[in-house]
Amino acid sequence: MLEYNLPRYLPSAEELPDSDETPVDNELQELIPGLLKAILLILWSERMDWLFGIDMGIYYHPDKPPVVPDGFLSLGVERFYDEELRPSYVLWDENIVPIFVLEVVSQNYRKEYTTKLDEYEALGVLYYVIYSSRRRRKPHLEIHKLVNGKYELQEGNPVWLPEIGLGIGCEKGNYCGVTREWMYWYDEQGQRYLTPAEQIKQETQRAQQEAQRAQQETQRAQQDAQRAEVAEQRVQQLIEQLRALGIDPDNLA
Repeated sequence: MLEYNLPRYLPSAEELPDSDETPVDNELQELIPGLLKAILLILWSERMDWLFGIDMGIYYHPDKPPVVPDGFLSLGVERFYDEELRPSYVLWDENIVPIFVLEVVSQNYRKEYTTKLDEYEALGVLYYVIYSSRRRRKPHLEIHKLVNGKYELQEGNPVWLPEIGLGIGCEKGNYCGVTREWMYWYDEQGQRYLTPAEQIKQETQRAQQEAQRAQQETQRAQQDAQRAEVAEQRVQQLIEQLRALGIDPDNLA
């Protein structure tokens, strides 16, 4: 919930700018949060109480510019307002601060480890995640958790986020035809959730295996039917041979 001293009369999301007209300067800043959202769309397909925004402005005061993280997750909000969707995320309308914010460090450093950290801390964002694949001596992924009003760096990869019910981490994989380190969601045992393409591949393989088993069962049934037919033919041959010898097969003792 908000603790700011807001003006009495507040503009709606539709009245506020939904773009700062600054283009994203790194393709990864779109693809990395896009992958996280794509996985959530499958994991939480039945849930309507969450929003994952990508490059969407978060307004915390009508007279101040929004903060625009590369990605953020809010829980307990309406999944959709209407067919126009959200132009931006306005805190005094939503009344829920995002629980998770992601910044992907671009080639042009944007104060992710300093100013932005302070901003998200002041907003009360529970988890602030920073990813930079260019780091050599420090971990690529930093996960900060708000504890008593201050961020504390969490250890491990992946890191379990109990308030969200997911883990977050990074490892090498393939997405959009690119093999590199990507960020993923994980379960509590540290098992990575599959990407949409991986899930399709898995389902396709499962369907092919089931079709193969069905085909094998059909072949076995056909073979059984053929053996039964051969046995029946052999019985008829024996009956005819007995009758040829003057023996009634129906009165054998």
